[in-house]
Amino acid sequence: MVSANDFDAAVASFLYSLSHIRDIQNPEERDCINRIVYSCQQAIGATLDALPAGYSNTARKINGDLFERFIRIIISEIGIPVRSGTVRLPVVVEDVRLFDMSYQHDLIIDKDGELAAIGSVKTSSKDRLDKIFVDKFLHNRLTGIDTPHFAVFLHDVQRAGHEPNYGISATFLPGHFKGYTIRLNPLDGVYYCDIRPNMRADGMLKEHIKTLDCLLIDDIWMFQ
Repeated sequence: MVSANDFDAAVASFLYSLSHIRDIQNPEERDCINRIVYSCQQAIGATLDALPAGYSNTARKINGDLFERFIRIIISEIGIPVRSGTVRLPVVVEDVRLFDMSYQHDLIIDKDGELAAIGSVKTSSKDRLDKIFVDKFLHNRLTGIDTPHFAVFLHDVQRAGHEPNYGISATFLPGHFKGYTIRLNPLDGVYYCDIRPNMRADGMLKEHIKTLDCLLIDDIWMFQ
C-alpha cells in the first residue's frame, strides 16, 4: 500500500498516467498504477470491516461492487468506452433463432457497435475462477464467435489464523487455473493489482497472468 505521507504525490502520478497512458513506460509509474488502485480499494475494504458483524456479507457485496465501478472508471478515463450490463446470446438451431440467453457482465467493451471483449472484475479469484473460464467457453460456443474474455483481480489472499497469531493465506488455485487453461480455454488476459510470487516464478502462470498496468498500457488496446 502507498503510505499516507506519499499518497498525494502518488495520486498525482496516477492521474497523470491515466491521461498519458500510451506513453507510460517508466517502471515506477507503472507500479504506481497498481499501488494506487490496490491502496484505494483496500482502504474501502478496511472501512467496510467496521460495519457490525451481522453486515459482513453486505460489506463484501459493497466492496466488490465498488471495485467493479472503480475499474470501469479507470478504463473510461484512459479513453476506452466500457460499460456493465447484459449480453443477449441467441440460440439458433437450423438457422432458426429459438430464443435468447442473457448473461450479466462486469465489463463490456464494444467496437463499431459490435461486442469486442468481455471482462470480469473481482476482488479475489476465490470461488470465482471456474465461472470466468466457463463463461468464455459457453459464450463462444453458443455464438460461434471467439470473443476475448479477460479478468481483473485485486489480490488473492485472505485472512488466516486467530488472535494473536493473525496471518494470511493464498486463495489462488494454480492447478485449477492451469487445468482450465489447457483443457478448456485460456483467458485473453488475467491481471492483478497485487500479484502473487508464484505467478512470477511459475513459467505457465507468468505467461498468462500480469499486473494491472499491463492491461491499461498495453493489452486493452488490442480490443479497439
